[in-house]
Amino acid sequence: MPKRKKSIPKKSSNFLKYIVWGLSFVAAIVVIFVVGYYVGQDGAKKETVAKERSKEEAKNSMIQKLEEESAKKERSKEEQSVSSKLKEVLQKESKVVEKPKEPSPKAELPKDTNVSKKKEVATVKEAITTKEVAKEYENASHEIEEGQLPTAPERKIVQSVHKPKLAIIIDDVSTSSHINAIKSLQIPITMSFLPPSKSRPSSDILAAKEDFYMVHLPMEAQDFKAEEPLTLRVDDSHAKILQRVEEIKRLFPRVKYINNHTGSKFTADEAAMDRLISVLKDQNIAFIDSRTTGNSKAQKVSKKYDLEYVGRDVFLDHQMDKGYIVAQIKKAIQVAKKHGTAIAIGHPHANTIAALAESKALLKEVELVLVDKL
Repeated sequence: MPKRKKSIPKKSSNFLKYIVWGLSFVAAIVVIFVVGYYVGQDGAKKETVAKERSKEEAKNSMIQKLEEESAKKERSKEEQSVSSKLKEVLQKESKVVEKPKEPSPKAELPKDTNVSKKKEVATVKEAITTKEVAKEYENASHEIEEGQLPTAPERKIVQSVHKPKLAIIIDDVSTSSHINAIKSLQIPITMSFLPPSKSRPSSDILAAKEDFYMVHLPMEAQDFKAEEPLTLRVDDSHAKILQRVEEIKRLFPRVKYINNHTGSKFTADEAAMDRLISVLKDQNIAFIDSRTTGNSKAQKVSKKYDLEYVGRDVFLDHQMDKGYIVAQIKKAIQVAKKHGTAIAIGHPHANTIAALAESKALLKEVELVLVDKL
């Protein structure tokens, strides 16, 4: 009879099960702990990185803010410096008038072909100094007929791939302070010089030092009391206008462009403009219409002589408030973008200079050029 196998007690079997379950539980706890450790460590790392990034962003933001405030202060100082410097110099020059040197009556004239021309220029300057003239202009309202800005003539809309061009003309330039203020901007500005007079006897000498300039020729206005000496009038003959233009050419030998100072009456008279444009064409000088009146005949007469009409688009400082001038600068930029080119006219007043200095970033939207580059 075969031997029976000894059966394992049931109690021992249950004990082994408990050991297995216990080990499994311990293993599970270990796994959970390990996973929790690494997950927690990864989360801590992410949290640390986020905190560091937040600190870095806050730091950069603070640096940027400080830089912006510093730049703003610098711009403000620059504007105040330009404005105060210009005002100070203008006040000094309004009190001190430079007198032109008059030739001695006993001095012998040099024997050369330019004697007669020199004599004529001296005669013109002498005649100017004996007349009563206006003081420095306090604002730009004298340029516009009855203080009303005329509507701009219609122009073609130009779709160009090139950057739009804007020429800014500063009228009434006549002293070294004007020139210094304009040059302090360090942007291309066309300076239009008033002819010499008692209060500005050296304007032609100052212009001679510049590479490019225009002449701001006084013309008769509808209603303006402080008229410049030797202002062109509507009843001036062709011969008289020719004489004046030739005098201007002798005083400003490199003049290629002339625009009108005041002139709301003269430019509105077709016969007077016909005589002037014909003389300027013969003298190889282009006329730029300052558009001091909405009745200007410059465009019509230019067409008659087969000349391209060039006129002002925007007047910058009809009002002397700096905010207004900045708004007009923006308007000039928009006109340039629409038509491809634009001409803006201003004056060498402190607020105009300050507004241009403040608008340098805006002006980068266009290409600033001198009028001969349009």
